Amino acid sequence: MDFTFSDDQDQLRDAVRSFLAAEAPASYRSAMADELSGVTLGQWEKVASLGWPGMLVSARHGGLGLGLVDMVVVLEEMGRVSYPGPFYSSSVAATLAARRLAVDELLPQLAAGTVRGTIALEESGHGDPVARVRTRARRKGAQWVVSGVKPLVLDGHTADWALVAARTEEGLGTFLLESPAGEPVPTMDPTRKAACLDLHERPVEPVGPPGDHTALWRRIVDDCAVMLCAESVGAAEAAWHLGVEYAKQRVQFGRPIASFQAIKHKAVDMLQAVELARVGTHYAAWASDVGDEMREHATAMCKGFVGEAAVFVSGQDIQIHGGVGFTWDCDAHWYYKRAKVNDLLCGYQGWQRERLADLLLADA
Repeated sequence: MDFTFSDDQDQLRDAVRSFLAAEAPASYRSAMADELSGVTLGQWEKVASLGWPGMLVSARHGGLGLGLVDMVVVLEEMGRVSYPGPFYSSSVAATLAARRLAVDELLPQLAAGTVRGTIALEESGHGDPVARVRTRARRKGAQWVVSGVKPLVLDGHTADWALVAARTEEGLGTFLLESPAGEPVPTMDPTRKAACLDLHERPVEPVGPPGDHTALWRRIVDDCAVMLCAESVGAAEAAWHLGVEYAKQRVQFGRPIASFQAIKHKAVDMLQAVELARVGTHYAAWASDVGDEMREHATAMCKGFVGEAAVFVSGQDIQIHGGVGFTWDCDAHWYYKRAKVNDLLCGYQGWQRERLADLLLADA
């Protein structure tokens, strides 16, 4: 079997890397960390002109009709620079949700980048992010309203709409909330903006197929989790490179610290974690694209391992840098923050391991 990327995917990676090097240097990332929107209009228009927001949208809805493996290529590169802005929330999460829920009318504008969406799923608590949804939806006269709190909605203050997961008498439902206008909340990673939606009988429109959407949301969360892992792999790889290059230059006791056995061991352990994380992410993305019977197992293994590995690698990068790694002048902290936040979203590593154990027991 051939596990390498195609020529088209390699060319896509080169194009993304070149664009980000030119348009998203460290100075842009730092500036956007302090901006409430997290992106400039000009930057988003350039991304939209390249067609990236439509990668996961079918051709009949104006997109490129590509899959998760192709998006992995883009997100790994974005993770390498801790790319700010709503690309993940809109062009990945919201697009996957609209596609899985068959809300086709939202897809053309998402693909064109003329509107930006997000998903409102995460709620307080622990464990399964779908099972812990407590927000309620009910009919009020001729319309539907939702009530509850969504404490962490990515770009929920700037998105044009949000797909809200809420409980109904039939089970879990999905509702379109126009202009969510959430209250911005601080995050550990200032390049990943988020808002709290305090919903009190907000008017919404039910969307998606009839019946319980629990299974659909589980699939959405799984695919979003794999995409987060792709970002984390990119961040971890960049952290490894940064640590190795610094170790070659930092001189202590008359020689580069890269020559010390302790640093060599760190670098090797970091590289091993990066490569295993990369393989697991690529496999999970492929399993989703082809509908492999081991898809759920692959996702749980991927998110459980990559969440830990990326935090470990980026943390070790800070250790190699010593005191320099804790300063704003060094990029090390950006990678750690992105890896840590990604670990917590869409089911953190501990729950994913528990879930994998349950899946394996069910197979026995």
